Amino acid sequence: MMMGEVNFVQEEDVRLETTRARFSNLLKRHGELTERLSRDSDKMIFERLQKEFEAARASQTQEICLDGEQWNDGLLATIRERVHMEAERKSKQFPGEKNMFPGLPFHEKITYKVGNKVICCLDGARIGIQYETLFAGEPCELYHCVLESKSFLEKMTVLEHTVPFFLPIREAENEFLFSNAMKFIDHVGDLLQAYVDRREQVRLIKELYGNQIREVYHSLPYHMVEFVIADHDSKVTVSLRYADLISILPSGVSVMAWPMYQFNKTSTVTMSMNKKGIESLGSKAIPARLSYAEDALRTMSLPEAYAEIVLNLPHALEEIFPHKNSV
Repeated sequence: MMMGEVNFVQEEDVRLETTRARFSNLLKRHGELTERLSRDSDKMIFERLQKEFEAARASQTQEICLDGEQWNDGLLATIRERVHMEAERKSKQFPGEKNMFPGLPFHEKITYKVGNKVICCLDGARIGIQYETLFAGEPCELYHCVLESKSFLEKMTVLEHTVPFFLPIREAENEFLFSNAMKFIDHVGDLLQAYVDRREQVRLIKELYGNQIREVYHSLPYHMVEFVIADHDSKVTVSLRYADLISILPSGVSVMAWPMYQFNKTSTVTMSMNKKGIESLGSKAIPARLSYAEDALRTMSLPEAYAEIVLNLPHALEEIFPHKNSV
């Protein structure tokens, strides 16, 4: 490779990095603006629904914990029947009317807990689902989704929710809710838990290894993540793509190592060319793939994979770029 070609490749790298930095900054500003615009309204909805769920649970007469087989279409139909019966009873009750049989409630108020979901019967023929998310066994945010239907025979619709706007709850409503409400409820729970898991994985590596990581970029749902591992001799770029929004391990992984040799004098470059020839300068311009790092990212959580990558990085770089200590 001639000196002019080397300079051209280096200039192209600089332009690429400049464009990448500008694009990352634009995406960051867009995310911040979007979050700012939706934060206040989302907070008001969350606080109102949270109070309503707390009141519903406080007034319950029984909480039933269900396993996988007990959570089925038949139970959901029973819950729907209960909320419509309660709504009908209240519509026929005169203001101030008391229970004619004080020892017996008009309607038993039951809350159901299925995995990370709490299902309550709310006023107005509504079914409320509260989703509890976790990371590493520790609780994270709560999310809500309220379903309603005009009658027991009509299809349910999403009345309101606190699901982040960038998760496709309306698409899930169109695909699942009209045909299988139970599948819709479970799918929304999977979306939320996977989103929180991906987000917390990125947060944790930034917290633990912030001094080593540069240029962190991620999409709002964290289904695309990119960052750079800073090294004295090389720059390692990591790119992660997730097959769908319910995945917590990436399906598309690329880890590339770029040699970052610094030459102070032109004579040093010439000597390097004479000593190593095309191999030396060619290796400088062409990145190398780190297969061991890609395998780790496909099979481990991001913090675990990152620790594995950094532990083996010096040896891997020495094998790929053995000339770096002799130039």
